[in-house]
Amino acid sequence: MNISLQPEQEQLIQSKLQSGKYENAYQVIVAALQLLEERDKHYEQWLEETRQKVAVGIEQANRGQLTAGEVAFAILREKLAQKGESLQ
Repeated sequence: MNISLQPEQEQLIQSKLQSGKYENAYQVIVAALQLLEERDKHYEQWLEETRQKVAVGIEQANRGQLTAGEVAFAILREKLAQKGESLQ
């Protein structure tokens, strides 16, 4: 397989080689592909967990187990505040 890289990508590979952590471009590419695989694995796990949470929420809503919007937003604001973020 032949792959054409953009100059920025080639520059990134060169900087990784200059760092001394990698001996050749192949090692840089393998490390990048491993990170991509790990990211995709985490995304798939997050997606499945989110789907399950949505399904639970829909079931609760169908049973009439709802939270008033003001209360829900107050809870979200509190959680975000604890993380140092804000709800816009």
